[in-house]
Amino acid sequence: MNDNAGQTRQAAVTPFDTAKLDRLMEEAGIDVVVATSKHNTQYLMGGYKFIFFAAMDAIGHSRYLPMVIYEKGAPDHAAYVGNRMEGAEHQNNPFWTPAVHTATWGTQDAAGLAVEHLKKIGKSGGRIGIEPAFLPSDARDLLASRLDGARFVDATHVLERLRAVKTPDELARLRRASELITDSMLATMAAARAGSTKMEIIEQLRREETNRGLHFEYCLLTLGSSHNRAGSPQAWVEGEILSIDSGGNYHGYIGDLCRMAVLGEPDAELEDLLAEVECIQQAAFAKVRAGAAGSEMIVAAEAELKASPSAAFTDFFCHGMGLIAHEAPFLMTNHPVTYDGIDADKPLEAGSVISVETTMLHPKRGFIKLEDTLAITDGGYEMFGDRGRGWNRGGA
Repeated sequence: MNDNAGQTRQAAVTPFDTAKLDRLMEEAGIDVVVATSKHNTQYLMGGYKFIFFAAMDAIGHSRYLPMVIYEKGAPDHAAYVGNRMEGAEHQNNPFWTPAVHTATWGTQDAAGLAVEHLKKIGKSGGRIGIEPAFLPSDARDLLASRLDGARFVDATHVLERLRAVKTPDELARLRRASELITDSMLATMAAARAGSTKMEIIEQLRREETNRGLHFEYCLLTLGSSHNRAGSPQAWVEGEILSIDSGGNYHGYIGDLCRMAVLGEPDAELEDLLAEVECIQQAAFAKVRAGAAGSEMIVAAEAELKASPSAAFTDFFCHGMGLIAHEAPFLMTNHPVTYDGIDADKPLEAGSVISVETTMLHPKRGFIKLEDTLAITDGGYEMFGDRGRGWNRGGA
């Protein structure tokens, strides 16, 4: 067994704001957090993610289950529980946690090591914060059976708040992700020709993003008058429009934008329709700044949308983003992703990042959308990947 639990340091240097996490845990009534989601374990480990399980978690009869254990006010009691092969990662680039248990192959042995560590630090009967949506039932059952007197508390909100305001390094990664996706989309649009199919264009985008150092995640693509964004043999025809909505990952941080193209030259109607979308976007942007409530942006955008000639088939949406595509601030309720817009009336914070998107499902001209990424600043915002926001030309 490769178990480095005995390797300790005089003081743990954490890659996150421990004072903020301690405060959030105190408010939530949590003594110790056991984080198990890929995004939160990555965050708590300073960006580390084990490459062997980057795409899939399954192995044998179980799955990979990394854990970061953090006791409130005691970073020197923190531990990382990982796969047996991660011992080599720790040797090359030592993890910050004083205790490192790289000895697991599945969920139950991971949970068993977590129990041992919680007992060692005297928290086996405490209030333990977990991520219910990211803790397999067999692992939770084992924790519950071996931690007599423990009370499990949902720590999802605590970890979301911890990540809400980005560091300069995080902002740089989000900026880079957006720039590389924009470059990839523009190159893909220029390479597509009459007769290029949706599947071919999606594959071209995947190559463009991969060649630029992104991990391709998805491409939602429409051609012509269709609103269907799934891949298919449908081919691009002269005079038709194309929309690309793509997500790519740069060192763990998501980029998510949408841009438009036309095969040929846009006619006056297309120019007007995209201008309507742009006006709604700009109405939202005008209200974005640190200290302003998110609802101000939403009200302004929806007022502009209501006055639009295409209001009946147009929608406005905004959401927080960072390590994942929808995170704090949560600004709109069930629109379309199922969560409550609990942050709509709270002040936007400098350093948080949001996606602002307006989607028009025109009954004749097709799917017309702009999606932009904004970092909140004291004086307003900085837009990431802010090129190609008009009608780009296919086959250019």
